[in-house]
Amino acid sequence: MIEAVGIIELTSIGIGIVAQDAMLKAGDVRVLLARTLCSGKYIVAVTGKVAEVTAAVDKGVAAIPAGLIDHCVIPKIHLAVFKALGQAVELHVPVSDAGDRMTPKALGVVETFSGASVLEAADVAAKAAQVTLIRLHLAMALGGKGYVMMTGSVMDVQAAVDAAAEIVRKKGLLVSAVTIPGPSRELLAEYL
Repeated sequence: MIEAVGIIELTSIGIGIVAQDAMLKAGDVRVLLARTLCSGKYIVAVTGKVAEVTAAVDKGVAAIPAGLIDHCVIPKIHLAVFKALGQAVELHVPVSDAGDRMTPKALGVVETFSGASVLEAADVAAKAAQVTLIRLHLAMALGGKGYVMMTGSVMDVQAAVDAAAEIVRKKGLLVSAVTIPGPSRELLAEYL
C-alpha cells in the first residue's frame, strides 16, 4: 500500500532535476514519476511514509530559487487514481432488460492548470463520493493542464466535482469543473 505521494511541478527541466535530487537526498522515498510535461515543465512524484514524503517535498521546494508551479503531499492516495492515470478503467454499468449496457447517470470533469493539482483533485474526488474515475490526463498535449473525468450518480458526481474543484480553486489553478447529468452514450463509448 502506498502511504503517501508527494508531487512537485516546475517551470524548467533543469530546476526540476535539482528538485528531484534534493527530494531523493531528503529521506527514504522512491520516485514514482519524473518527466517532462508540455510547455517545458517538469514533474516529480515520490512515494514513501508520510513524514518522509513531506520532508522530501519540503526539501525539493527549498532547493529551487524559482520556478515552482505547484506541489502537494497526498496521504493514503486512493488507488483509483492510478487506474485512471493508466487509463485502465472499464466502466461496470448495469445491463438493461434488452441486454444493452446502460449509460452512467452523470459525467464529471475537473480541469486544472497543473499536473500536480489534477492528481490531488482526482484523489479528493475519489474519497468524497462513490464515483468511478475513468480518465486522468496529466499535462501532455494540453499545454501543461490536466483533467480528471468521473462517472456515477448525479448526486455523487456533483459532490466529487465540488470537492475536487474546491481543493484546486484554493490554489488558483482551477480551469473548469462540470457535471453532466445523463451524458450521451456516444460521449462515453470508449469506456463502455
